[in-house]
Amino acid sequence: MLSAGPTPRVTLDNWSFALKAGPRLVKRWNWAEFCVLPRTEVNRDIHCVTKWSKLDTTWTGVLIDDLLADAGLAPPTPFALAHSYDGYSTNVPVADLVGGKAMVATRYAGNSLAPEHGAPARLLVPHLYFWKSAKWISGLQFTERDEAGFWELRGYHTYGDPWREQRFSGN
Repeated sequence: MLSAGPTPRVTLDNWSFALKAGPRLVKRWNWAEFCVLPRTEVNRDIHCVTKWSKLDTTWTGVLIDDLLADAGLAPPTPFALAHSYDGYSTNVPVADLVGGKAMVATRYAGNSLAPEHGAPARLLVPHLYFWKSAKWISGLQFTERDEAGFWELRGYHTYGDPWREQRFSGN
């Protein structure tokens, strides 16, 4: 339950999720609009940079593919920054977000997310280290180049593959 700062309290009335192409807003969903999008349940292993893994975790949410389809958008660039309500950001190649690889998760193990775990919604990119699965997500911004996020600017690896143990830059 590591975080870059204190847990923000995001109410459902104030929550929204935005897709941006660079600075341009493509589409924004409020909570009610988001909740009518197709839901997918996945069972995946997750891995933390602090050297723990949790196997067979069950998540429910909206696949990034389904968000893009609802927005009528094909990924416009090869990279994205995930932005969170607490100011956190992390970079993720678009190839790691599409094809059923990532979602905006709203439930874990059948229950709504707890605030300390990213409620009401967090990004889930389970095949990368968990710092890439931004808590309290507010949107995805497509970028032309791979722009470092919060932890990447502080020495974490820009990609974060747990199988290659890409914890810090230089490895």
